[in-house]
Amino acid sequence: MAGLDVNASRTSLDSLVTGQHLGGVILLGGWFNGAAAVRSTTAHLAGLASDSATGGLGLMLAADQEGGAVQQLRGDGFTRMPSARSQNSLSDSSLTAQATTWARQIKAAGINVNLAPVADTVPASLGTGNGPIGQYGREFSSDPDDNANKVSAFIAGMSAGDVASTVKHFPGIGRIRNNTDFHSTGITDTTTTTTDPYLKPFASGIRAGADMVMVGSAIYSRIDPGVNAPFSSAIVTDLLRGRLGYGGVVITDDVGAAKAVSGTPTGERATRFVDAGGDIVLSATPNSIPTMHAALTTKMAGDPAFAKKVEASVNRVVSLKLKMGLATCG
Repeated sequence: MAGLDVNASRTSLDSLVTGQHLGGVILLGGWFNGAAAVRSTTAHLAGLASDSATGGLGLMLAADQEGGAVQQLRGDGFTRMPSARSQNSLSDSSLTAQATTWARQIKAAGINVNLAPVADTVPASLGTGNGPIGQYGREFSSDPDDNANKVSAFIAGMSAGDVASTVKHFPGIGRIRNNTDFHSTGITDTTTTTTDPYLKPFASGIRAGADMVMVGSAIYSRIDPGVNAPFSSAIVTDLLRGRLGYGGVVITDDVGAAKAVSGTPTGERATRFVDAGGDIVLSATPNSIPTMHAALTTKMAGDPAFAKKVEASVNRVVSLKLKMGLATCG
């Protein structure tokens, strides 16, 4: 999945779809000119799918539509969404009803994946000192039990509006100081364990039917010291797929431009994620896609065990696309 910036040419990803068999696109940079502008772009992208380009599978077309500071689609046709902190004041049923409306709006604009809701919990003692979440009020609450309820309610609304939902950023980036997009230090969580109460919102989201789980790029010293979460089989396979029992699609946070993973060679960001048990590599920088594609195919050719992991990932993604109506069984 590659990023399409609002200032980029609407055809700038065409060659990646047709030549590198791109599976999805995320709209980035703030699409604030209303639904019609988004719809013209998504229609073009959706039209690129073909047997030769995408194996007959439709594209996942995604946006970060959380609310508050993180609402990538705005303007005519999109309700201005309150922050998750404000959404927390709603009853669960009211949040589901509003989320259903938000989902129908983005679906009408051609978006079929929402990279939301945020399931991270920021401790009250840290609050806005947490760069990626607390600073922007992106968490529903500082109480993981409250978060668990609201995550489920939000997902129910997305499902009712026929939009795939994504719980993020597993296993939680609420206890770090710095934002993994912009920093490679200050991103180590020294508290979270494999039985941590802060995992409850993720477990709740999985039970509620979240279509994807996004793995954040922080480091967890009490789970897998020194290893960014997307590259950790202890986190992706043992904890998420094993202990939490999640069998669906796992996607990275951005591993193209993010400083947190800048020390890892570009191609290895893709191969290490899949090797850890992940499925969809998301890059905000489209020019990284050919390198990642080459790294995956090269490693597949020389490593049968890795090739089997790729096949398992393909099966999970195709199953989700079938569920989303983006493919048909022949």
